[in-house]
Amino acid sequence: MKIVTLVLLSVSLPCCTGQQMESIPSSPVVKRPGETLSLSCRGSGFTFSCCVMVWVRETSGKSLEWLGSGFSDASRNVYASSVRGRIEISRTDSDSMVHLRLSNLKPEDTAVYYCAKAAAQWFIKQRGCTKTS
Repeated sequence: MKIVTLVLLSVSLPCCTGQQMESIPSSPVVKRPGETLSLSCRGSGFTFSCCVMVWVRETSGKSLEWLGSGFSDASRNVYASSVRGRIEISRTDSDSMVHLRLSNLKPEDTAVYYCAKAAAQWFIKQRGCTKTS
């Protein structure tokens, strides 16, 4: 039986001093095909509810693949066609958390998974949100 190995890392961009994402769990996860993956990230140093959060993954030898974008209003979430029907992104803005759920895992889901804050200045401007210290 094949095993799906999943690693979650968080992205902290050098241009965004003080802004961080914490991975939960922080160690590699091993799943079998058909199982469900649940990952979370906690943001800090910015107004979480104002930001679009994204999940991407990096498969060995390939470039980053965007999986989906999660908005505070979940009805606006957008998912990649490659995982549509198996993915759900949810958020808990009060805890600055974004969650990824990927069901019916396949061997090709073996990857390093990243969560990140999308650069959406228009969104921040419209909501009147600012970086927190």
